[in-house]
Amino acid sequence: MALMMEPTGQHWGYELFKRSGVRSGALYPMLTRLLEEGWLTDGWEDPATIRAEEEKRRPPRRYYELTDKGRRELGAIVQQARREPRFEPIFIAAAAAGECRATCGSLARGWRRRWAISVVGRWA
Repeated sequence: MALMMEPTGQHWGYELFKRSGVRSGALYPMLTRLLEEGWLTDGWEDPATIRAEEEKRRPPRRYYELTDKGRRELGAIVQQARREPRFEPIFIAAAAAGECRATCGSLARGWRRRWAISVVGRWA
């Protein structure tokens, strides 16, 4: 999952959309469920920093951040996936691409969407 690629810090919704390959119509309901489960916190960008950084005004962006609970739970899901043969190609591809990081490593782009949907299916 895109959040586990860099499990600390704030992530913008658009950034998560681009990294995960999950369309926004599916991503934002997933993020809402993760917020409700306590796996994420959210907030809004400070409008004063927008005006200082840019000539054009835009609305503040919403950010998402993994909680300690979210890091533990998502890490456990990834560890479980590592033990299942059907997910082995994902982790091999991620290692070959040099994308392994932090707690779990990332998933190869072509497989991210399928993996995210299978994990989020438990909240559907």
